[in-house]
Amino acid sequence: MSRIGKQTVIIPAGTEANLSGITFSAKGPKGTLVRDFPGDVTIHINGSEITFSPNKENDRTVNALWGTYASHVKNMIEGVNNGFSKKLILEGVGFKSEVAGTVLKLALGFSHPVNVEIPTGLTVTAEKNNITISGINKELVGAFSAQIRTLKKPEPYKGKGFHYSDEVVRRKQGKKAA
Repeated sequence: MSRIGKQTVIIPAGTEANLSGITFSAKGPKGTLVRDFPGDVTIHINGSEITFSPNKENDRTVNALWGTYASHVKNMIEGVNNGFSKKLILEGVGFKSEVAGTVLKLALGFSHPVNVEIPTGLTVTAEKNNITISGINKELVGAFSAQIRTLKKPEPYKGKGFHYSDEVVRRKQGKKAA
């Protein structure tokens, strides 16, 4: 049994949720998200509540999909109402970041500048080596911030590189004098 799948998702005022066949769409003040949910889980929309029920009982894959579909729908409803954002901090001497149109330009200590194309649907701002990535799709925000972070992961001795604003970088001591 899925604990997450059993919970009902409340649709806030000003938000529309529609299900046509296997396609679920959520429309709110920030925008519209559409996703297909094929499989063995049925989505029920009753007024301002969304519930989920598996078509097969005691099947591990169906129980896993039950909770997964519930969290996807919950994230879609939250995204079209509030949106999601991630903050990355770039630490290091000479490291710079700036947004130029749809390209994020980074100077990360390599012999060349690193240019990353910003996906459509995301808003990226860079000010004083603090990069904020925001959008309505939680997966897209998380994937893009992880892609940026992999360009220069934080190293444990001086902490240089990208780290999330709420991330704690474990530091090592370094060399000791004998």
